[in-house]
Amino acid sequence: MSVAVTIEGVTKQFGAFAALRGVSLEVEPAELVALLGPSGSGKTTLLRVIAGLEEPDGGEVRFDDVEAHRLSLRDRRIGFVFQHYALFRHLSVADNIAYGLRARPRAERPSADEIRRRVGALLDLVQLVGLEKRFPGQLSGGQRQRVALARALAIEPRVLLLDEPFGALDARVRKDLRQWLRDVHRRTGHTTLFVTHDQDEALELADRVAVLNDGRIEQVGTPDDVYDHPETPFVCGFLGESNRLDVEVAGGQAFFNDKPIFAAPAHNARGVANLYVRPQDVRLVEPPNAHGLAGVVAAVRRHGAIRRAEVAVTGLARRLEVDLPSAVAPAVGETVGLKIIRATVFGSG
Repeated sequence: MSVAVTIEGVTKQFGAFAALRGVSLEVEPAELVALLGPSGSGKTTLLRVIAGLEEPDGGEVRFDDVEAHRLSLRDRRIGFVFQHYALFRHLSVADNIAYGLRARPRAERPSADEIRRRVGALLDLVQLVGLEKRFPGQLSGGQRQRVALARALAIEPRVLLLDEPFGALDARVRKDLRQWLRDVHRRTGHTTLFVTHDQDEALELADRVAVLNDGRIEQVGTPDDVYDHPETPFVCGFLGESNRLDVEVAGGQAFFNDKPIFAAPAHNARGVANLYVRPQDVRLVEPPNAHGLAGVVAAVRRHGAIRRAEVAVTGLARRLEVDLPSAVAPAVGETVGLKIIRATVFGSG
């Protein structure tokens, strides 16, 4: 049942606001792709264009080799899961799941026995057996979201679309549901796109991540690709946490305050550039003499399983953040050296 989804040069304008600016993306059958980006980047608009809920101003969407605009909403066979569930409050769990099947034209509607069979199988899939007679108001947020997913799956969609599926849930429930959704995807094999602003969610769940910004796709790749090998300054600064330093590149070195601090890759041209380094890629060392960075520890705070030091560096407007083993705790006011072991350098042009 899974199909490839091809998006080519899609544009969408709302008045003077360009929501999508020539977006192109290819999604393989049975692939799970995350659309990740800040608010207003075009994620939900793109999802709604794929679903047929918005008409693009330009470009096209294809399911396999069929142009989507040739298909009615029913023929697109889209399963759509909304952030706030959109369940019918007056219907039981079982009736919510069965709704899409019972709403079909009589000639296409499964028999009552077949509907009951499908509902029972889906209740088992989403781990809600025994709750079929309850109403949405009698369920937790996580249970309501699973009902919404079961309802989307009931119509046997060719493409499954999820818009911030866990956004209305607390952090603990979201974490529990991530692995559950991944397991469901493995068992059903639907071509799936989901919108999220939660980086951990995208990196943990997706086969590939499409990072959007200002209506454009900045980068598409596996979670490792986009995190470890960002292709643009936006992706580098948006994914994870990074310190940014304005540097001068010359002779294969990045210089800060006229001191070499990192071996810049050969493809970086000479001149002014931006160096991005993650807190985990900086080490505290003995203060250097003529080379490297040095600063004064301004604060040390707990950051999950590690400690994080904030180091004030002369010439750097913001404190440089450094992750430390939990047993390491430099004193506030102590002068330390800083060694960058991994970084990404982009030319300022």
